[in-house]
Parts: sequence; structure tokens; C-alpha cells
Amino acid sequence: MKALVVYQSHWGNTAAVAHAVAEGIGPGTPALTTDEAVGAPIADVELIVAGAPVIAFGLPTEDMLKQIAGEIGKAPTPPDVSHPTLRSWLEGLPAGHGHCAAFETRIWWSPMGATSTIEKGLKRAGYSPVAKSERFIVEGTYGPLRDGELERARRWGAELAQSLTA
Repeated sequence: MKALVVYQSHWGNTAAVAHAVAEGIGPGTPALTTDEAVGAPIADVELIVAGAPVIAFGLPTEDMLKQIAGEIGKAPTPPDVSHPTLRSWLEGLPAGHGHCAAFETRIWWSPMGATSTIEKGLKRAGYSPVAKSERFIVEGTYGPLRDGELERARRWGAELAQSLTA
């Protein structure tokens, strides 16, 4: 099964979850940033798992990257705003077929999230959800991830792979 995990991450939390999900799916499953997941890596993929942080109660926009860039000095580490948003990646995703799943990283009390927008973009491109979306919790605005979240992400990745091989 050809699978791929695509992510947008600013302080490393979503990247860590994406890599853990990829490990759970199985050897050879890449976790790629939005600018890496174009062309050959997404050709004939059978499973796309996509994730992003929740910023301002939703999936970040390109304009939000400018605001995030302004967090330098407030966050413990500078934000990585060098990659396109997952939102723009979804808008450019070519038609395909196969399955998909969505995840987000968020503070526990966020009233809204990013996964419904991610799922809509994946469905619009021809991918059908294989599982309920997941939310992985960060302890504060910039992280770290709550204890146990990476293990949970690996388990979820394994469950996704198993559901497609069953």
C-alpha cells in the first residue's frame, strides 16, 4: 500500500505527530511537508493522511503565516513559516482516488478545529475517509505535546493501515 502523511507545522508539534503516524502506518511511509508532497510522491497514493495545527480556531491561511511569523520572540523557538499552508496544498491537490484521514494538533479547549476543512479538501480531490479524524493535544500555544500523544499517533497510524488491509 502506498501511503503518505502530509503536514503543516510551525513549532514542531504537528511534524512530530505526522512522523509518528507515518511510523505507525509502516516502513517506507513518508511524512512530508506541503512543498515536498507534490508530483511523484502523491502519484497513485492509496492513503493520504493530512494534518495541521489549529490556529485561530481553524485551518491556517496564508495570511495567518504572516501573523505566525510575528511570534518570533514570543515563542520558545522561531516558527517555521517556510512551507505553504496545508489549506493551499489542498487547493492544488490533483484529482486522485483512494482513502484519506485527517488530524490536527490543538490546545484541548479549542471550540473549533481544522479537520473538517482538511477532510473536505481531500474529498474534493477524490479521496474517501477511512477513519474518524484525530485531535492531538498540545499543552500550550507552542507546545509541547501532551504526554502519550506520540504513542497514540503511532497506534492511530497502525489502525489506519490495518483498516485498509482488512
